[in-house]
Amino acid sequence: MIETHAHLDFPEYNDDRSSVIDRAIISGVEVIINVASSLKGSFSSSELASKYECVYSTCGIHPHEAKDVDDNAIASLKEIALSQNKVVAIGEVGLDFYRNLSPKDVQIEAFTRLVRLSKDLNLPLILHCREEALDKREAAGLMFKMMEENLEVPLMGVMHCFAGNEETLNRCLDLGLHISYTCNITYKNAHALREVVKKTPMERLMLETDSPFLSPQAKRGQRNEPSNLKYLVKQIAQIRDMEEIEIESRTTENAKRLFRLP
Repeated sequence: MIETHAHLDFPEYNDDRSSVIDRAIISGVEVIINVASSLKGSFSSSELASKYECVYSTCGIHPHEAKDVDDNAIASLKEIALSQNKVVAIGEVGLDFYRNLSPKDVQIEAFTRLVRLSKDLNLPLILHCREEALDKREAAGLMFKMMEENLEVPLMGVMHCFAGNEETLNRCLDLGLHISYTCNITYKNAHALREVVKKTPMERLMLETDSPFLSPQAKRGQRNEPSNLKYLVKQIAQIRDMEEIEIESRTTENAKRLFRLP
């Protein structure tokens, strides 16, 4: 299995980070992609990748921190990405109109600059998209528009923690994006999302925990970690009426292809 989105540089793991990684390996996780959410996090993710053989990293700035995306930040991200061969993506980047911790126009400008950085470095995007409300599609529509204006289709990237409807899924697929699901599909009230999982082509599907967030139903209220991917695999196997080992194999192939992992 490949964990395509975790935040092991977060302080929640300061006391037992090595043990968390050991548990992931024992559970069958081959690779953990540690996803940055700030300039500081981009440096710390790179440091984790240097320390642990199974950890790869990204560099990027979350839309909550969009106000920090200036010329110096872009130059620093580029330097990080070029400093070692274990930086595999630009992310997580995107738009978040739910919390709006940065103004919308600032988020849009920052996302455009980060999309262009991904083009300059020929790295895939790890995308964050959260709407103001469930019935809104503004953030997704703007993200698709900006990527189409700055990149060639098919796009190299993944819509992380996908929680959209079938229409948004199809738009992502038409643009060439991969789709990553988290352990929230195990929640009792996630019936609609499980139906979307069923309609996602296996060749575009990937796994993530988004640790330390979104623990599976069996561990609600606890800190999430990459070893919990097994709960996600089990749920997807049930949804699609497939063997768990095939889910593991196919999603691993997809992640290796997108992120150019050895």
